[in-house]
Amino acid sequence: MSDPSDLADPGLPTPEQETRRATDPYHPPQVEGILRQAREAVANARPMPLSASSMINKEELLEVLDEAIARLPEDLRAARWLLKEREEFLAKVRREGDEILEMARSQAERLVQRTEVVRTAEQRARQLVEMAHEDARRMRRETEDYCDQKLASFEGLLGSTRDAITQGRRRLQETALDRDREQRASDAVEAAR
Repeated sequence: MSDPSDLADPGLPTPEQETRRATDPYHPPQVEGILRQAREAVANARPMPLSASSMINKEELLEVLDEAIARLPEDLRAARWLLKEREEFLAKVRREGDEILEMARSQAERLVQRTEVVRTAEQRARQLVEMAHEDARRMRRETEDYCDQKLASFEGLLGSTRDAITQGRRRLQETALDRDREQRASDAVEAAR
C-alpha cells in the first residue's frame, strides 16, 4: 500500500505546513505560488488539433483559482499583523525614548546639586536629551521605512495576484468560446454529411 503523502499535490502545503504557516506571521504568502500553478496548468494544457486553443481541465483550474482566492485573506491578515507590529514597535520606541529622557533628566538633576559642576551637568543633560531625541527619530524612521517596504511588497503581490486571476478567468472564457465554436463547426460538418 502506498504512503498517503505520495498522493498529495506537491505544490500544495501539507496540514503540518498549514499549521506552521498559521502560527508563523513571517511566512511568505502562498497565493503567488498557487497562481503560478494555475498559469502552469494553462501553459501546459494539451493543444487542440488544428487550433490555437488548448484543452484544460476546468474543474482542476477552478479548484486552484478558488484556493488562491481563499488564501488572499491570509495574506491580508499577514499585512495587518505587520501594521500591528509596526504600531507596537513605535509605541515601544516611544516608551524607550521617554525612559531615556527621564533618565537624562534624573541624571541632570543629580548633577545640578553640585554647584561646581552645574554648567557641565546642564550641558551633558542637553546632550543626552538631544541624543535621546535623535535616537528616537532614527528608530522611528527605520521602522517606518521597514514597514513601508513590507507594505509595498504586499501591494505588489496583491496587484499581481489580481492580474493573474483576471488573466486566468479571461483565458477560461476564451477557451470555452473556442470550444463552442469548434463544436458548432464540427456539428455543421456532421450535418452536411
